[in-house]
Amino acid sequence: MELPTIKPNLLAFTFQEIEALVADLGWKRYRATQILTWLYARRATHFEEMSDLPADNRERLAQRFALFHPSILKRQLSSDGTEKFLLGLEDGERIESVLIPQRRWLTLCISSQAGCTLDCTFCLTAEEKLKRNLKAHEIIGQILAVWRLLPDSRRITHVVLMGMGEPLANLAAVTEALLRMISPMGLSLSPRRITISTAGLVPQMRDFFNGPAPVNLSISLNATTNGLRDQLMPKVNRLYPLETLLAACQSAPLPRRRRLTFEYVLLAGVNDTLADAARLIRITAAIRCKINLIPFNSYPSSPYARPSDEQILRFQGRLLEAGLTATLRKSKGADILAACGQLNSQHSARRLGLP
Repeated sequence: MELPTIKPNLLAFTFQEIEALVADLGWKRYRATQILTWLYARRATHFEEMSDLPADNRERLAQRFALFHPSILKRQLSSDGTEKFLLGLEDGERIESVLIPQRRWLTLCISSQAGCTLDCTFCLTAEEKLKRNLKAHEIIGQILAVWRLLPDSRRITHVVLMGMGEPLANLAAVTEALLRMISPMGLSLSPRRITISTAGLVPQMRDFFNGPAPVNLSISLNATTNGLRDQLMPKVNRLYPLETLLAACQSAPLPRRRRLTFEYVLLAGVNDTLADAARLIRITAAIRCKINLIPFNSYPSSPYARPSDEQILRFQGRLLEAGLTATLRKSKGADILAACGQLNSQHSARRLGLP
């Protein structure tokens, strides 16, 4: 029996490939701009929506290509207004994205892998293990799928690659997605409003620093000694221990007025003492940086706990006294397991009764 032909998703094409396709079809060059506008600025999911293309052009595209975003399998609303989306990919894999309202901003936290390649012991995503890397159009497709649901009065202002996966383990696809986010032909987002988070893959960090997408980088630190970091982040710290990671951060070619961010998940009785704070001050002293403190967000099966508010403020106060910029990340969406470190598509599917 002959298998049905699966049409390629037009969203998977790069800008240059769209331009080459238009030329191959014998159309005027401006048709590529029109198509890209529909794909990104207008977030189309059907060729019929492309009303400024002639009908025969739309029909020809529909004959050869498909056009779709990741499918929204479930949408959950937190009591604080945060929304979590369980998304289905073309091959049946699932990922999660989180939409976070913050005053006049609207931040979307997206995933770069189905599962995760790392084994951080305080993160629920690590329990899912790596299924595969996402493709560039699946990364940016999360933005398009969620944005399409919003009323015209709301727009996504910030994007963070802090969802499922280690972005720098999928650097080529992540870079292509970032270029589509910041390009005028794509989403036209400001690079200053895009942040990716890494556990500290040093060779890929160097490639990122010298790459074409000048967005913000956050490094997940979480410990001030190799012994503790080996316990909390075994895989990455054995590959790139603290001294290697910090040396790479110190030599980073940062633009003027740009700083690295060190993320530090506070775990009660593990890494939240004033001695930890003193070591954190010392090891980051030579690096242009700020510290983002993240009180641990609990989840079923985790052996860790959140420190008390008093201990969190005591730790932050010690950093501030030393002249560091140290912010506290406010937990959002914890009641639907949408907060930092709580994403796991398999866990969500089971909780929601999905096959």
